[in-house]
Amino acid sequence: MSWTESCAVALALSYVVLAIYQSRWCWIASIISAFLYIYIFWQVQLYLEAVLQTFYIGMAVYGWFAWRGTHTIPERFIQTWPWRYHLLASSVLVSLTLLLGTLMTHWTDAAAPFVDAATTVSALLATWLVTQKILENWLYWIVIDMASVWLYLSRDLSLTAALFTGYIVLAAFGYRTWRAQWQQQQIS
Repeated sequence: MSWTESCAVALALSYVVLAIYQSRWCWIASIISAFLYIYIFWQVQLYLEAVLQTFYIGMAVYGWFAWRGTHTIPERFIQTWPWRYHLLASSVLVSLTLLLGTLMTHWTDAAAPFVDAATTVSALLATWLVTQKILENWLYWIVIDMASVWLYLSRDLSLTAALFTGYIVLAAFGYRTWRAQWQQQQIS
């Protein structure tokens, strides 16, 4: 457990809590945390997790602008996806996981290449779903976070594993909170 990991965890936790309450400041916390995690994951040979952090930085910049409301751009409201979108997304995620996991097995010394690939490609989708305020993003995160807990424990990142255990609880709360707000939007 290092100072860098402690700061990354605190900022990552701040990101999720702020996202639950739909605060644009979640994206700033995400950017700083992602920069710290690039360093951390590279050190423990979770290369796809390190690369994923660069995507998080890009999505955080996008999210910062996507979540703003101005006189010409209305605030984004919570939406849901039809089941066929989720089925298609799941098929793509499984295919990409197998492809990336195989490549990482053959070309790198990556630890847990298939789990790393699965959490990485799934997080790409889930992060984009957050920027679009798709309600089901929280359900994706619950599954991703469960796999991530095992992955981080296997690399002795106990504080990060604890963070992701907390993320499971926060994702359940986030889903409940956003669902109530989505239902309220339907009434209005």
